Amino acid sequence: MRPAHIIAVIEQEFSSTQQGYHTPVMLWGPPGVGKSQIIAQVADKHAAAIVDIRLSQMEPSDLRGIPFKNDHKVEWAIPAMLPDVGVHGEAGILFIDEITSAPPSVSAAAYQLILDRRLGEYRVPDHWAIVAAGNRQGDRGVSYSMPSPLANRFSHYELEVNLDDWAGWAYQNNIDERVIAFLRFRPDLLFDFNPEHNPVAFPSPRSWEFAHRALHKFADTPVLLPGGIEACVGKAAGVELFAFIQSLENLPDIDAIVSGQSLECPDEIDLQYAIASALVTRAIRSGGDVEILGNLLNYANQFKQREMGVMLVSDLQRAVGSELFAVPQFAEWAEKIGDILVY
Repeated sequence: MRPAHIIAVIEQEFSSTQQGYHTPVMLWGPPGVGKSQIIAQVADKHAAAIVDIRLSQMEPSDLRGIPFKNDHKVEWAIPAMLPDVGVHGEAGILFIDEITSAPPSVSAAAYQLILDRRLGEYRVPDHWAIVAAGNRQGDRGVSYSMPSPLANRFSHYELEVNLDDWAGWAYQNNIDERVIAFLRFRPDLLFDFNPEHNPVAFPSPRSWEFAHRALHKFADTPVLLPGGIEACVGKAAGVELFAFIQSLENLPDIDAIVSGQSLECPDEIDLQYAIASALVTRAIRSGGDVEILGNLLNYANQFKQREMGVMLVSDLQRAVGSELFAVPQFAEWAEKIGDILVY
């Protein structure tokens, strides 16, 4: 399931705690595809707390608590890491990360917490959603097979990478436009992980964010830049990104396009992707300025491959929202490419 749909599922599960319909969710996916980031994004949107528990770093007693004597009885001290209304708030997400990396003795201690929302005398607050995440067994991580009794306590979703969803996130989080353009040009490199080869550095949504950082860290030391990129996404992808960036010297004047000047679009496909990404970034920086959006919609018809213009406008809509539809030039653009939209 693509990230946008997973986000919708988690939001619905979070909201459903108010009506009593919540079911614990298990997110499956390879390393680096953004499982943890999705949970953080949902919590941030709803101004809700996250309690992040890593079962792989625990002993069974860590979750159950420490026993202590109270008169002639033994009671259990509730771990402070568990959600508490007085500490964490009325609503939130209990996120059990790396659950498939926990030994069976530890994951077994979580059975009651996940299904019954309690551990002994402790109860998970009513308006807290429970979400877990882990890698699949074929991903060459530290992973145990999930026991059937534990698996049966979840609804299960597998997270898949999706370039459109990633690009929307990347624009909103100020990822370097050159990285976005490159992945539009080479979409198969958004995630390229072969567990049989056991690579150290490989392309993933997470590592492309690292490459974005490398572009800025090593901008003033060109001799280190190629190696810095390769250290994040691997040698093959790093070499391609560096070559792509070097080709951008032939880009037309992006500021002139933004101001409304009619410039010819280059023939090279890689440059067209770079132009589209640069224009979306300028639109975001403008705060959705109507005049600028109109100029960009006009330029969308300059691409020799009309599908490139459709991609540009789609990314603009993800970046600035439905306000794009109210720009006068949008109707003109849509009429010109109506046959593409139909098919």
